[in-house]
Amino acid sequence: MTAEPNRADLGKDPARVSGMFDQVAAGYDRTNTVMTVGNDALWRAATTRAVAPRKGERILDLGAGTASSSASLAASGADVIAADFSPGMLAEGERRHGDLPNLSFVQADATDLPFGDAEFDAVTMSYSLRNVQDPKKAIAELFRVTKPGGRLVINEFSTPPSPVFRAFFGFYNSQVLPRVARVAGTNGEAYDYLNESIREWPDQKTLAAWLREAGWIDVAWRNLSFGIVALHRARKPVV
Repeated sequence: MTAEPNRADLGKDPARVSGMFDQVAAGYDRTNTVMTVGNDALWRAATTRAVAPRKGERILDLGAGTASSSASLAASGADVIAADFSPGMLAEGERRHGDLPNLSFVQADATDLPFGDAEFDAVTMSYSLRNVQDPKKAIAELFRVTKPGGRLVINEFSTPPSPVFRAFFGFYNSQVLPRVARVAGTNGEAYDYLNESIREWPDQKTLAAWLREAGWIDVAWRNLSFGIVALHRARKPVV
């Protein structure tokens, strides 16, 4: 018997969001590729280049989902931890990428990470910060577990600067995206939530201000695909 679709809302209750992602795990990557017309691979490559992983480094990929981004980072030889609060997504990631010796999987709450202070040379999140109930607390936790001088990269849906493209993107998200998700055989209601979470997420300048508020320095961002997503970068100061 198929379980009833689990739909999160903007209250972002962790149990409901986690359950929703558990249900879409098997088809998550396929649906993302269809919905982004293949841009997800380009965005992942841009994120990997921004993190600039090196052999011997220890890297945290938080909100890793099915670990596609983690596997890309691990290809450098760095030791990568794929962390997510959805056991279903992690199980799918381990099924696909569990053979990589330098990739490990940890179930984790972004606002209360199960890691010590200053453990990682670099930390990254892709399309997951906006799903956290308290994103500022998650940013502070990322700061805590990063070594002095370490790097932060956050790739997240954002606000296209062009009013015309912003209107097009809004129409696509609200009218096209949920239908594509249903045709792809995924929980379409989950992608209704995705549209809402993108619409309510702050713009590039606001997220940059949150990063500075948490103590990150050298904060900058680069828009990808006309600002559909924005790649934020920062560094933890050396004390």
